Amino acid sequence: LQKNKFESLLKVSFMTNHMKSLKYLDMSHNLLRHDGADVQCQWAASLTELDLSSNQLADSVFECLPANVKKLSLQNNQISRVPGGVAELKSLEELNLASNRLADLPGCSGFTSLQFLNIEMNSILTPSADFFQSCPRVRELQAGHNPFKCSCELQAFIRLERQSGGKLFGWPAAYVCEYPEGLRGTQLKDFHLSELACNTTLLLVTALLLTLLLVAVVAFLCIYLDVPWYMRMTWQWTQTKRRARHNPPAEPGTVLQFHAFVSYSERDSLWVKNELIPNLEKGEGCVRLCQHERNFIPGKSIVENIINCIEKSYKSIFVLSPNFVQSEWCHYELYFAHHKLFSENSNSLILILLEPIPPYVIPARYHKLKALMAKRTYLEWPKERSKRALFWANLRAAININLP
Repeated sequence: LQKNKFESLLKVSFMTNHMKSLKYLDMSHNLLRHDGADVQCQWAASLTELDLSSNQLADSVFECLPANVKKLSLQNNQISRVPGGVAELKSLEELNLASNRLADLPGCSGFTSLQFLNIEMNSILTPSADFFQSCPRVRELQAGHNPFKCSCELQAFIRLERQSGGKLFGWPAAYVCEYPEGLRGTQLKDFHLSELACNTTLLLVTALLLTLLLVAVVAFLCIYLDVPWYMRMTWQWTQTKRRARHNPPAEPGTVLQFHAFVSYSERDSLWVKNELIPNLEKGEGCVRLCQHERNFIPGKSIVENIINCIEKSYKSIFVLSPNFVQSEWCHYELYFAHHKLFSENSNSLILILLEPIPPYVIPARYHKLKALMAKRTYLEWPKERSKRALFWANLRAAININLP
């Protein structure tokens, strides 16, 4: 009865009710509808094969189907889903739902004997991966030519094909990505995403671990390179500079008051007081030295005094010894003098090696001192008295400047 103008599926069922031997009925290419009337459809009990393709049937068609049908074709209709628990077609073995509006694979709760299912050319983007678990008797699934969206959700369906053992008809040619645009035309078998990209929990845990590792590495480097100390010193330098700008000196032109600022360890103070100061400050061409014991201003912080003394001195003399590298205040003085060296592009550092310093004695945080000793020429204090006159002459020459 195909290609006629039948409109009511309910009336068609009543027409067949008294046809006791009817087994096959073709009602394709008609105008059949079913609006879910209260009256129950009455089909011939002998009907086992029914073709209702190319009609105007919607989801409610499953309320009006022959109970004993084995082969059912609903191709090219307007079906968007298979309602659960509506139809109990326990004898149904073949179901054709191609060219409809299905968004997912149907379950087999009402079709316990289903063996063949065709859902090609529907609107399925990401088919459910548990189909063969809910439909254990299905031997062949035709699900190709759908607009598959290649994303993480599709990975499970692709794995399903490997586990099904060839139950997907038309694989791989008929299974092609439609979305996103960049993957259009890619076969599902060639589409792969890493487990990390698809597992949100794993991604979060990995990101958290990497963040913790990065924080730990940064913290270790900060401690190893003494970054907090340098930040604190830079802050002190900035604050002192800011205060100096807001409180300009009362007598302009008297910024340089000393020939040199002397930095030394307290354990080397005897050499400074008995040798350095007497030989430089006395006699012809005396040198004006800035020493913390007599030139630090009471009331100001030690760091501020250090910065002020370095800025008021033309040169900075550092008396180097193993004691020097053990003194934190000496390191402060070296840091600020080094800062001045680069900020003013001057040649203001003079290094006096009082005693040899083995490289392993210098802590890692004194890498600036190591660099200075490697790159800059230093004066070495001679043990022989005959050579000391030349030492003092060289030191005076290094400091040579006329102060106002």
